[in-house]
Amino acid sequence: MFLDTSGLFSLLDKRSRFHSLAIELYRGADRLITHNYVLAELVALCNARKLPRPPCIQFIRGITRNPRVEMVWTDPILHEAGLDLISRRLDKAYSLCDAVSFVCMRQEGIASALTSDQHFEQEGFIQLLKC
Repeated sequence: MFLDTSGLFSLLDKRSRFHSLAIELYRGADRLITHNYVLAELVALCNARKLPRPPCIQFIRGITRNPRVEMVWTDPILHEAGLDLISRRLDKAYSLCDAVSFVCMRQEGIASALTSDQHFEQEGFIQLLKC
């Protein structure tokens, strides 16, 4: 299961409407993978939602140190592949982080994402957090 920004935020913030479901899916997943752009985006989301910085930073450190979570560190090749993808999807509002996620998921053979972001479904993946 791919860990997207909104999914990680749902794990972190107990007030999230998807908090319980996110925890259940996270705990039950056979494979967990994310990349560093997701974590950068999570810092911005926590700031925007006015979450205190110390728990956010602690959470991110926990994710990067968790042996169950495979961390992909974005290199120039993956970055360019993400840019190439958004340049082919000009009709979509994908962020660069989204595009790198999609490329990473395809490279790793992952179909589902812990996310509430419908862009994942638009790109053909399974969005696990939705009403």
